Amino acid sequence: MVRPTLVTNTIRPRREEVGMTQAELARTIGVTRQTLIAIEQGRYSPTLELAFQIARAFGVGIDDVFQYPGP
Repeated sequence: MVRPTLVTNTIRPRREEVGMTQAELARTIGVTRQTLIAIEQGRYSPTLELAFQIARAFGVGIDDVFQYPGP
């Protein structure tokens, strides 16, 4: 069984706020819709490059979209 990542994100609310579908965002960042779903649900952590692409799609910084619990 795949263990969920500790990285959380605000992709879904940001995507819904701008009226973007999962398919549209996935196409914009160059991944499949299934990959985006896994990232949104916290089942998969994106690469650093992909995380930057997601943040740029919303016009915000990476730490506005992704959070990692501190020590």
